[in-house]
Amino acid sequence: METAIVHAAYAIGAGLAMIAGIGPGIGEGYAVGKACEAIGRQPECRGSVMGTMFVGCAVAETTGIYSFIIALLLIFLKPFG
Repeated sequence: METAIVHAAYAIGAGLAMIAGIGPGIGEGYAVGKACEAIGRQPECRGSVMGTMFVGCAVAETTGIYSFIIALLLIFLKPFG
């Protein structure tokens, strides 16, 4: 009985960790939209805007990757069970 509760807690924790994947998707979509808007206004700044956007998207994506790794660890390794 006790191990069933622990395994259920792992599944719930993994699901909650994957909710963190929503944030980077929203943030990156917003950043790309604003970058397209900026390039539309000043096409000569395209290189600068694109470089900054790619760095920002890479940093934002790390949050989603970390949450995915934690979910995988909880599902497959079960560190406390």
